[in-house]
Amino acid sequence: MAGYQRTVDHVRDYIQHFSLDNCALGSQGYNRVLLQLFGYMGHGKSSLINSCKYVLDDGEYYIYANALASHTSVTFNRTAYPLTDTITIVDNRGCSTFNAYETGEIYAQLGNFIPVNQRVEWTNNYEQMTDRLEDSEMDPNFTDVTIPVFVYSVKKGLAEGEKKETKEFIDNCRKMTGFYPIVVLTHKTCGDFLQAEKEFLLMGVEKVIKIENYTKEDHGRTQGRHKEILNFLYSVLEDVNFQMKYKKNPRKERVQRKKFLLNFLHEREVNQRLEKMQMQNITN
Repeated sequence: MAGYQRTVDHVRDYIQHFSLDNCALGSQGYNRVLLQLFGYMGHGKSSLINSCKYVLDDGEYYIYANALASHTSVTFNRTAYPLTDTITIVDNRGCSTFNAYETGEIYAQLGNFIPVNQRVEWTNNYEQMTDRLEDSEMDPNFTDVTIPVFVYSVKKGLAEGEKKETKEFIDNCRKMTGFYPIVVLTHKTCGDFLQAEKEFLLMGVEKVIKIENYTKEDHGRTQGRHKEILNFLYSVLEDVNFQMKYKKNPRKERVQRKKFLLNFLHEREVNQRLEKMQMQNITN
């Protein structure tokens, strides 16, 4: 079954019954696929969750994750929403920028050093972050296959400064998870999605998926929207199946990710101190 030749029901059934045990080498110690959503404030992360639940459950439309149409954020917790017995989608506090200050917290989440269902507090305090990493070793989580999903509304074009930050974020997401982020372009009818798609592909992204979310105001079922949402979830599982064909070591990978994160946090701390010293020299 390829592309849109797959029927909606067949794809939904495949997603609902997907099991890591059925991968080429079995589960290899993993037990859950975690779709970690990231993006700027108000770009449609919560609406994507509601749409996924709506399409997979095939029932009434419910608001599981609060959402606003404006470029503001109503999500402050890292909240998990199970989609199936194996797949969980995680909402996150929206970013105002993807600089080192906010992405440190994101990388900690991608490495599963920060538990789900906790409030997200951006911090650039080096000691606090390293303390939290050490605390995470009390009950380490190395059983999730984490897929980063970058949600971006085409209503707003990427500024030059945002492009550099976003590309660095995309590269580091792969280092933290082994997966390039899947980019989901929302509000596809309200902007130049072709230009947005081109910009993300130039950053190294391998999959850009265009969708129009269902909303409280507009949730009349259409075949096109259902296929878009299911195509997004199916694409995630394609990536999982591909990576799980190769021998994995969840514990070893967690150690490698922790080393990367500690190095990132250290470099951020050094750069912040240098910037502070430069500012002091200027004012003096």
